Amino acid sequence: MQVCSCLYFHLCSNLRIVKKRDVVRGWGSILAGRTPFLSIEITKECPLTCPGCYAYNEGHLGGETLLRQVSDYRGKELVDGVIGLIDAHRPVHVSLVGGEPLVRFKELGEILHLIEKRGIYIQLVTSAVRPIPVEWAKTRDLDIVVSIDGLPAEHDMRRKPATYERILQNIKGHLITPHCTITRQMTQRPGYLREFLAFWSTQKETRKIWMSIFTPQIGETSYEILPWDVRRRVVEELLVLREEFPKLAVPQKALKAYLNPPSDPSRCIFARTTTTITADLRRHVTPCQFGGNPDCSQCGCVATAGLEAVAAYRLPGIGIRAGSICEASLKVGSLMRRLRSVAQRDTPRTR
Repeated sequence: MQVCSCLYFHLCSNLRIVKKRDVVRGWGSILAGRTPFLSIEITKECPLTCPGCYAYNEGHLGGETLLRQVSDYRGKELVDGVIGLIDAHRPVHVSLVGGEPLVRFKELGEILHLIEKRGIYIQLVTSAVRPIPVEWAKTRDLDIVVSIDGLPAEHDMRRKPATYERILQNIKGHLITPHCTITRQMTQRPGYLREFLAFWSTQKETRKIWMSIFTPQIGETSYEILPWDVRRRVVEELLVLREEFPKLAVPQKALKAYLNPPSDPSRCIFARTTTTITADLRRHVTPCQFGGNPDCSQCGCVATAGLEAVAAYRLPGIGIRAGSICEASLKVGSLMRRLRSVAQRDTPRTR
């Protein structure tokens, strides 16, 4: 248990997502057959129509049903439903996504307060299309991740009405994490990524910066996709830029992991330790947060890369790969989940 706890903290601290107090609780979740990470699409609504948005792609929910077609909730039903899921899953880390979560900003304020009372780390992923209530800045363990699609000329065209001008107004009073998913278009002008990092590194609201690479679905031919020679060049460039811009919070080994992603979801630590639930608060998004049939050979997810990097780490003194310990723990958790299911099935029901 001591080794497992150390591994879990090392894994999570590399992604900067939990604190030391969550180490034993999070690893206990894995060993008990629960996932420590929970992601909830709290609404199907979004005022944006961004190209390449995986949430609105056909197949995201694993069939003919699209995100905009599911039933979602408002008011007390939404608050009670989200908190009910959190209490049932008992995660260490909760991501609130959409759609656009700020569409439900009134309910979201109450949800954040109730999650904070439970001592759970919160990640809110938004386009910052409307002002973020200033009182949220006082919420403990809240990471506001703002999706930015490159520099203003490209971003404003793709994400209107969530333009740069509006974002910079709406994030005032907060510390945020700009998150940029690199597409092929961004690689066609030398110095583009440097210019992006230079701009966001100088903003006083920027706490850290994340950069992913566009992840396609199997069979997708979108121009967003980076050819492999371009992907290698991007990784090499980011390895240099992270030395110049300390706010680029993607570890060196994680960047290198973009060149060797897990072959399928059953081998992806992030997919196996995260439960994603869509806006009806019932249906699970599988096999990972992208849904549908993601092309894992071209995965560019920053969380996946971070966890793959840690899995390759060898523990000092014993030389065992962290990934081997994680795999063994996941197998223990799977066994515990099956035993719990059998016990529940065999328990007599009372009227």
